[in-house]
Amino acid sequence: MDTRYVVIFVTALTASVAVFLTGFRQLTKPVADRNEEIFNKRAILSAVGDYLGEGIKVKDLKDDQVLDIFDKQVQQIVVNLQGEEVDGIKAEDIDMAKEKKKANQDKSLPLFIFSQGGEKFYILSVRGVGLWDEIWGNIALKGDLNTIAGASFDHAGETPGLGAEIKDNSAFPRSFKEKQIFKNGEFVSINVRKGGAVDKLHDVDGITGATVTCNGVNDMLYDGIKNYMPYFNSLRQQGMLVK
Repeated sequence: MDTRYVVIFVTALTASVAVFLTGFRQLTKPVADRNEEIFNKRAILSAVGDYLGEGIKVKDLKDDQVLDIFDKQVQQIVVNLQGEEVDGIKAEDIDMAKEKKKANQDKSLPLFIFSQGGEKFYILSVRGVGLWDEIWGNIALKGDLNTIAGASFDHAGETPGLGAEIKDNSAFPRSFKEKQIFKNGEFVSINVRKGGAVDKLHDVDGITGATVTCNGVNDMLYDGIKNYMPYFNSLRQQGMLVK
């Protein structure tokens, strides 16, 4: 067979496959985007899972229920590190992976305020680095902006049975509930302590064999929560804090 015809055939086949895949991706993109939106919103709601209502579990919610709760009970705010609100963008559209790479003066932070039964819970997004790759999470604070109502964590590639326990073992995020991020009026965050919690209000038990991941969680929580402090301080100063 003439080599010329082989080249023409392969080129035409490659082009056809490329066109097909591009078209297929465009057709499925709306579905993929919706699935990603629901996944992210479910993770955010997981931080306040104990306050959704009696007998309601986030993992059992249908996709439409997740969207409905978010639409009716979650207020979205974007803030910067100077404590100012940022207009023109929704909190759910903030990509924390991209924001993490920006200079501090250019960073934006998503803040989700969940309302239930007359209470408000402030859900913060945090992102850091574990042993192998990035880790991230959502921390829900009660109206006093000190007591943790709940937490959820995820990761890109931590070791199963070790660092991956920050997500896979429900006892780990649950251990953050009712801990406090201030001590004697000073911001201290929460300490994931190797060898077990010592301070019952500010420590949680570390994960055996996952020291680097736990250190990453510590740094992520301290830096990530602290970034929101200028905004929370401005709320206090203006008397706008709603408990």
